[in-house]
Amino acid sequence: MTRQHIVFLTGAGVSVESGLSTFRGKDGLWTNEKWAYLASTDALYNDTQRCLDFYNFRRKKLAEVEPNDAHIMIAELEREHEVTVITQNVDNLHERAGSSRVIHLHGELGKVCSMDNRTTCVKEYPLTIPIMLGDKAEDGAQLRPYIVMFGEYIDSMNVAVDIVSKADIFVVIGTSLKVYPAAGFIRYAHHEVPKFVIDSGDMEQCTELGFTHFKTTASEGMRLLLEAFKKL
Repeated sequence: MTRQHIVFLTGAGVSVESGLSTFRGKDGLWTNEKWAYLASTDALYNDTQRCLDFYNFRRKKLAEVEPNDAHIMIAELEREHEVTVITQNVDNLHERAGSSRVIHLHGELGKVCSMDNRTTCVKEYPLTIPIMLGDKAEDGAQLRPYIVMFGEYIDSMNVAVDIVSKADIFVVIGTSLKVYPAAGFIRYAHHEVPKFVIDSGDMEQCTELGFTHFKTTASEGMRLLLEAFKKL
């Protein structure tokens, strides 16, 4: 296969083999109403320390896990292709696996920002250091996780849509596609380009649009995808 621009849209299912929970599947984080509340702007502004504690827990968990084979195989494609990863995940496992172009739709656990404005005073912050009430951003406001919480706008949508529309190959991995606006990405890929979806669930919304469905785990699906690439 000649050099192509491969665009991946990844969700929690790509990181589950590393030991991180999914969100909307069975036993997912958002099936717990308390946790869903703690990931909201309501909790951020009215129950700040509990909100911070929730994200400190998730940050600590992320520090304890490693990229899995799926992350690594995606990163290794950069040796021969242009690869862009658009992820709904807030972990940094794609980057730790070696992917150099990653767009995080929902923010990053490894960064903090100002509570007065999510787009300002953004900086890296060690996963093992908890964010506490009273910790200040450079503008003097309370530090908060650099995360798009329930009730906030996704800033990178237009950029991501443009990238998907220009992909030579489009691959969806490990996302239920139940959350908009990100779920709408599958309709922006050009109808003539090869399209694949890797997920253990039924993905009728993709197959109806001409996606090849590998109904399996992220790592096994990536192995099947690499074999499929040899035939393109």
